[in-house]
Amino acid sequence: MHETYQPRREPVHEQTVVRGLRHHVTRWPGSGEELVVLLHGWMDTGDTFQFLADEMSDRHAFVAPDWRGFGRSEWPADGYWFPDYLGDLDALLDLWSPDAPATLIGHSMGGNVAALYAGTRPERVRRIVCIEGFGLPRTEAAQAPGRYRDWLKELRHEHRLANFPSLDTFAHLLMRRNPRLTKERARFIAKVWTRPVDGGGVQVLGDPRHKRVNAVLYRREEAEACWREVVAPVLYVVAAQSEFLPRLGDDGRPEHMAQIIRRLEPCIIEDASHMVHHERPAELAHAIEAFLERT
Repeated sequence: MHETYQPRREPVHEQTVVRGLRHHVTRWPGSGEELVVLLHGWMDTGDTFQFLADEMSDRHAFVAPDWRGFGRSEWPADGYWFPDYLGDLDALLDLWSPDAPATLIGHSMGGNVAALYAGTRPERVRRIVCIEGFGLPRTEAAQAPGRYRDWLKELRHEHRLANFPSLDTFAHLLMRRNPRLTKERARFIAKVWTRPVDGGGVQVLGDPRHKRVNAVLYRREEAEACWREVVAPVLYVVAAQSEFLPRLGDDGRPEHMAQIIRRLEPCIIEDASHMVHHERPAELAHAIEAFLERT
């Protein structure tokens, strides 16, 4: 497999320090004045929004940070706590859009960060595209002792991210897991998700500590309280073949989310699973362009 995706819009790679940590940032310049911030999901990187950026109008300027500990961004010394992503986004918006609310497009974890932030700092967000960012299943307080025990146990073990003998091997794995990926996109993703290692082969980028169980239970009620404070219009994108939505039952369905977020507009992308921006970037771009025009 030697085919590689050729970007239509040339990305620009930068480094910026946010709250004491060096963050890798991918930019796609545009002719318009408004900056759109792209927020990736767990174990993804900002680079893979390339397919979406290529399908969008050249008037849109995009900027996509790698979250702390993901991709080529720096790893914190003390581990990971979800509110830190809100703090990082707040600091980034102060750098990139200090005088105007920003448009946020977030996938999965990035969509959750965007929605929580928009409910916490509604004056800083103009619009949201939330792609498969419907939260996590509910938990109960009785789960806390077991969760803390699991976390303490995992602190004693060193996690590792996978090594692969070649980019092609990893790209083939991505295609087996996601048959909607083209060879060209799979190889592009494999390249930006890895780094070369001594002796040959590649290693998946990111801090292995992301694999630890979270010591803090996900509190759905608190997330919904934040979502009720969102005033920006929200395009809520769900994949027709989402692997994650069924785990939530009714909680993540558009009709339920519309009862919580007042200006929510549902959007279903057909023949797509969770990684919508990798699989169906043209269809996703069409829906986003129409939403941005309307709002």
